[in-house]
Amino acid sequence: MSPYELAVGLRYTRARKGSGRNAFVSFIAFTSMAGIVVGVWALIVVLSVMNGFQLELRNRILSVASHIEVRGFPELKDPAAVTQIARRNPRVVAAAPYVLGQAMLSAGEANRGVLIRGVDPAQEDTVADIGRHMVRGSLSTLTPGSFNMVLGAELARALGARVGDSVVAITPQGVVTPAGTLPRIKTFKVAGIFEINMSEFDSSLAFVNIDDAEKLYRLENATGVRLKLDDMFAAPRVANELSAVMPVDTDVRDWTRNHANFFRAVAIEKRMMFIILTLIVAVAAFNIVSAQVMVVTDKKADIAILRTLGAAPKSILAIFMIQGMLIGVIGTLIGVVTGVLTALNIDTIVPAIERALNIQFLDKTVYYISDLPSDLQSGDVITVALIALFLALAATIYPSWRAARVNPAEALRYE
Repeated sequence: MSPYELAVGLRYTRARKGSGRNAFVSFIAFTSMAGIVVGVWALIVVLSVMNGFQLELRNRILSVASHIEVRGFPELKDPAAVTQIARRNPRVVAAAPYVLGQAMLSAGEANRGVLIRGVDPAQEDTVADIGRHMVRGSLSTLTPGSFNMVLGAELARALGARVGDSVVAITPQGVVTPAGTLPRIKTFKVAGIFEINMSEFDSSLAFVNIDDAEKLYRLENATGVRLKLDDMFAAPRVANELSAVMPVDTDVRDWTRNHANFFRAVAIEKRMMFIILTLIVAVAAFNIVSAQVMVVTDKKADIAILRTLGAAPKSILAIFMIQGMLIGVIGTLIGVVTGVLTALNIDTIVPAIERALNIQFLDKTVYYISDLPSDLQSGDVITVALIALFLALAATIYPSWRAARVNPAEALRYE
């Protein structure tokens, strides 16, 4: 590409006074650029928000769940041996035994089905972050023999239970008596309340001490062992490695399998939003095609003069590709800058809009996450920018090819 091709291409992108056709072509070029700006901006912001939702979901789930669980049926025969085998893997940094069982909690006239998880508070803090989500009391109050219980916030509200109140746990495992099979019943004292802001946990999970849980369910050992890794994304690979060395009567599951539906749904939504918003950029690219075709038709005489002065067809091709690409480059740059600034400040922008319009985009009673999180990733920004530039480049090929095929003699016949 020579300097004169660049100079002529840049000259053609500027609006000329006089002809209504030229003003209309310039307007189409401007709308094409605006379409690319809006498309790139929306893509970057939406992808960042979807990444933020995925990150927030993962953090909230892993504050209660663990990276990997090794479970027995119905209990592990030797939890200490399982823990020892797991700790041999260099990726495993912490392990904690647990007991998991179903029960019906009753307080007054309210009844709720729950999962009761028996934990050792000291070891539980090494594999999960439930302590950070305590809104009343402390997990350390779950001492052996105290029969204290920590409830989820929604579960406590449904039962009408507060710290210091008593709740009755009714387990499905019955006790055989001469009068028949009776349910096993135990009274617990509410010692704390946690809130993850996810109804899956807040409305159906309760914590007790692991020794109390073993007595409640009449188990001799823990149900399983929870593991924490130095890299949560290595969980699938580490789970496969542990499955090969664990006893045959155990089941090894990582967090991506236990909560696959959540992350699969977010991934599908992100993919679909990417496709839909890319169509905005594609429509803007079609506008570039129409604008360039009109420019080529209007500039036939100029093309013919350049050809008679010795310009090669590839030079004409380059001139009009430069003109179209300039629209795409400027639109992409503005869209990227605007999208990045919006994604980085969305935690300020969205509340300001909500206050100004007196609305709430995400109601706490409906959605797991009531705020719009944002996780801007450079890979997404680069991908969006490259797609926009590619579409803009592709949109210039046909009009530029038509310009390169203009016959100078026919173009100048009526001039």
